[in-house]
Amino acid sequence: MPATPPTVTTMLPFAAPTERPPRLLLYAMRRMGAHGLRDAHAANAMLGSFGQSYRRPLVLLRVLLTELARASQTKVTIAACCCARMTRDEAMLIEAVTLANVDPQAAHEMIANVLNNADCVGALSTAQALAQAFADLGRPLP
Repeated sequence: MPATPPTVTTMLPFAAPTERPPRLLLYAMRRMGAHGLRDAHAANAMLGSFGQSYRRPLVLLRVLLTELARASQTKVTIAACCCARMTRDEAMLIEAVTLANVDPQAAHEMIANVLNNADCVGALSTAQALAQAFADLGRPLP
């Protein structure tokens, strides 16, 4: 019996966030994940959202993605920027950054689950700084 092809909901099981701050975070993550840390579209999106103070969240997101790549023991799956749904990995990373300052233990567990590595304190501390930068600049993650 032939295997059934995967559906959109099995490949992208989570709806993309509707709130602007996590949607910006997802977009910039996808752009940098697919096109490199110095992607101009991601930088422009941050500039458009944060104005002249865009550098802090942009640099912290670059550091977070670098730290995730360094600590990862597996591939982290990302979808294309135009997708209205998220992969499991994307959903867990967005949730981890959102929870980083509120519930660091849960955020650490999510990051460790995505990376398949319990030694991800660097990624957690960067996620905390990124969440704080969003909040300080008037775009708190819900």
